[in-house]
Amino acid sequence: MTGRIVIDDIRPRTSEPGFAAKAVVGEAVPVRAVIFKDGHDVLAARVQLFVEGRSSPEAVAPLRAGVNDSWTGRVVADRPGRHQIVVQAWTDRHASWARRVLAKLDVDQDVSVEIAEGRALLGSARGVGGAQRAEIEVALAALADEGLDPVSRLRPALNRAVAEALAGPEGATDLTVAPPKPLWVDRERALVGAWYELFPRSFGGFRGTEARVPQLAGLGFDVLYLPPVHPIGRTHRKGRDNALVAGPDDPGSPWAIGSEAGGHTAIDPGLGSVEDFVHLRETVAEHGMELALDYALQCSPDHPWVAEHPEWFHHRPDGSIAYAENPPKKYQDIYPINFWPARDEDRVALWQACRDILEYWIGLGVAIFRVDNPHTKPIAFWEWLIPSVQSRHPEVIFLAEAFTRPRVMEKLAEVGFSQSYTYFTWRTERDGEEGLWAYMTELTTGRAADYFRPNFWPNTPDILAGPLRNGPPAAFALRLVLAATLSPSYGIYSGYELYENEPASETNEEYRGSEKYELKRRDFDRPGTLAPLIAKLNELRRGHRALARLRNLVLVPTDNPAIFAYAKLSDDGNDALLVTVTLDPLATQESLVHLDLAHLGLPADRPYPLVDLLSGERYSWNGPTGFVRLDPRLRVAHVLDLRTGSPAGSAGGLP
Repeated sequence: MTGRIVIDDIRPRTSEPGFAAKAVVGEAVPVRAVIFKDGHDVLAARVQLFVEGRSSPEAVAPLRAGVNDSWTGRVVADRPGRHQIVVQAWTDRHASWARRVLAKLDVDQDVSVEIAEGRALLGSARGVGGAQRAEIEVALAALADEGLDPVSRLRPALNRAVAEALAGPEGATDLTVAPPKPLWVDRERALVGAWYELFPRSFGGFRGTEARVPQLAGLGFDVLYLPPVHPIGRTHRKGRDNALVAGPDDPGSPWAIGSEAGGHTAIDPGLGSVEDFVHLRETVAEHGMELALDYALQCSPDHPWVAEHPEWFHHRPDGSIAYAENPPKKYQDIYPINFWPARDEDRVALWQACRDILEYWIGLGVAIFRVDNPHTKPIAFWEWLIPSVQSRHPEVIFLAEAFTRPRVMEKLAEVGFSQSYTYFTWRTERDGEEGLWAYMTELTTGRAADYFRPNFWPNTPDILAGPLRNGPPAAFALRLVLAATLSPSYGIYSGYELYENEPASETNEEYRGSEKYELKRRDFDRPGTLAPLIAKLNELRRGHRALARLRNLVLVPTDNPAIFAYAKLSDDGNDALLVTVTLDPLATQESLVHLDLAHLGLPADRPYPLVDLLSGERYSWNGPTGFVRLDPRLRVAHVLDLRTGSPAGSAGGLP
């Protein structure tokens, strides 16, 4: 039933009730609601944030009225876990009374009734102490002094201190409390992080990978992500470039999990031991990073589960187990798991076994999992699994590798995934339904913005797309700048910094000589790599809080669609950046850039200085329009500091 006051359309929320919206510790979460009441009373509202199960709020913040009965505010959580957002509204008795008083005074009408109402209102203020109590006593004395003219009698009761003392819900007869909205609060890594993916076998295993860790830390990465580290099956092992027959030295695909050496809780002997894995994780931590593992729920024909639990797999009419297919692709070396066996007890046992895998690796210190193809498993499974794990380990983060239909991606986020891969990989133009402008609007303000967190990857081991295909170094630079500054989380797959650009074919988006099927030897120390720009961007990401948020994006119009411009502002407004990026890796592009000065906190009556944090160059703009010229042979972007108190960085562009 609707309360005395209507409170509608509360955000943040998910599309279906019961699931939680998302935030991270320290994030200023925007809260919005539509609030109104019959009549002409002035309303007040606030939001309270509760840790679930506690009666006292963790945080309280006012909601401010805007246009069309919309109310907005922000609330900040200081601990991870499940929370509840509660919106309250009530009649602001003092503001309603003051409006009537001022309306009558403006037309010189009798206010004797309002004076009497004021005395009753101020007299009801109990529990108010300190300076506010003193102001109330002064106001009561003035209201009672019949020797004063009406304006003098009323003036003390209309001041701000008295208004604030009486603005709360205490004493309100129409206090309305909306049903709570669930909010899951993660640690900040669930929203913010620079990821780097590598295959440890190409570095000689875990011990060899350790030698790469200091370099990655020096480049400013936060997460080192490893594809599956488990034993690889022999049956139908794939050869180079996905050949059906493997040579004697071909290592096979790491996603063909399981052999006589074990399954999902075992380590491929070629990578090292459990002790070697733990040592690598500790080395990564010593360098200020975290280790992320692939969680791929599938099996090779040699996985122990195939013999021990045939009921967990799909069977053909002839009794054989069906291998994975995604036409035209065939994965003869992989058996998909049947997550909904005929018997409930088999399903329960399977789901618990999948959770046990996570518990094992969490026990070894892993708190981030990149989940392979979650959209090929039942949504109900993830709806059960993720809360089940996070209720015991709220620090654990799940990244969904879900290149699938939009509503499926959104639902995976809604039921618990912390982050998701996105369509950024294919968003290469500014305009149109599939352009960057429309996509960023969707991600920051659309129906799923309260719970869907993107992680932008310009490339993956499976995908070489857009201008990167046979592209010049500028293509890699501009896509890197976009990923690192548009999204708080982004990642690159090893070889990106070396401009690896050869596709498998004109129509195949995979790499020629894919590392999924062979070892790679790369010279990361050769001159002319993208490493300086990577390091600079990651330095800016750590030094500028504006880049650590998603919903603070301000899209900025340009006259040239080949130049994409946007601003990022920190929660407190003290950090503001303007980014302009060319989308053309081949030709020089120039454009006027049109700024909303008030929104960005820039002066309209005098010039304002700008510092390019990539080059250290200084500029001065005047008014809402600026000019940029980007020659991809020299620079692909400006990252301009709109609050020039920040130090300018050293040059970090293309070699």
